Parts: sequence; C-alpha cells; structure tokens
Amino acid sequence: MTYSSSLDKDIAKVLVSQEQIDEITTRIAAQIDKDYEGAKRLVLLCILKGSVVFMGDLMKKVSIPVEIDFMKVSSYHDGTKSTGRINIILDLHRKDLSECDILVIEDIIDSGRTLSYLTEYLRLGGAKSVKTCTLLDKPSRREVEFTPDYRGLEVPDEFVVGYGLDYAEQYRALPYIGILKPEVYNK
Repeated sequence: MTYSSSLDKDIAKVLVSQEQIDEITTRIAAQIDKDYEGAKRLVLLCILKGSVVFMGDLMKKVSIPVEIDFMKVSSYHDGTKSTGRINIILDLHRKDLSECDILVIEDIIDSGRTLSYLTEYLRLGGAKSVKTCTLLDKPSRREVEFTPDYRGLEVPDEFVVGYGLDYAEQYRALPYIGILKPEVYNK
C-alpha cells in the first residue's frame, strides 16, 4: 500500500512499517488469546490518546471476548520533558472491577513511571488481575524497574511518531512509526 502525507517530510526514517505493525499486532493478539483463554471479563484498558490506534487494531485480532475501557493520564508538561508526576485526567470507574482481568494497552514505555504507577493503582483499586501491553519499549530510558507483560518491539532512544504517537498533537495518523527529525522539535 502506498501512503503519502504532507507530514512525511518531517520524518528522518521509517522505524516500523505498516507491515511490521500488522505482524506485531497479530503476534500479540495470538498470545493474549492463549493466555486469557477462559477468562470471564477481560478488559483492554486503552491509555489515551496515543494507544487508541494500537488498541483498535489489536482488539480486532483478539478472538476471545473482550471489553474495552479508557483512561487518560499525563506525565508530560511540554510535549518532550517528563515531569515525573503522574496525573490521572480520565479515571476508570467500574463497579465490577474485582471481576475484571485488566490488560493495560500503552503505545510506548519510556521511563516506566506511568505503567508502574497505573498497575499498582488498578491493583489497589481491586482489579482481579492487571497486566500490561505496549507496542514500543525503550528500556534504555527506564527510571523505574518495569517490564511489560506483552511487548511489540524494542526501539532505540529516538523521538518516534506515527500510529497514534504524536508531537504537539501531530503525526498520530501516520500509518507507520517514524523517527522525527530533531529540527522539528528543537525549534
């Protein structure tokens, strides 16, 4: 499939192609099907906004029954620098949380702070179980010890955009993941 966008000029290099993303989501979905076979209430919990594209593709490939829900959290104050603080902007409110196996869906893990905090928050909130799934993982940026249960691809310490990942709310619609040219975000 040929794709062209006016934003392509800002991409230094395509890091993960559409085909690779398709392979990753297929692989992860198959593992989720296997691991959660027989689960009564599997909830895919999308962390907005960046994870929505990944979760949409992933849930279409999972063959077991799933529910979806959303949370919005923030740990960034200017789009590039983490504050180290986790702010819950949209919380999960479910009366049936103790009956739910929660699979937190994230687009990328950098420091690990957000998912580390969220998994503990959901466990303390009474979830039956909590696991994590990320499309991209940057272990070189870890500030806390955290390993996702499902991981699509380890990526280098580059500023990546596309497939839900943004810079200043742009580039999310790119169907691939690319490395953003430094001159774009160092203006």
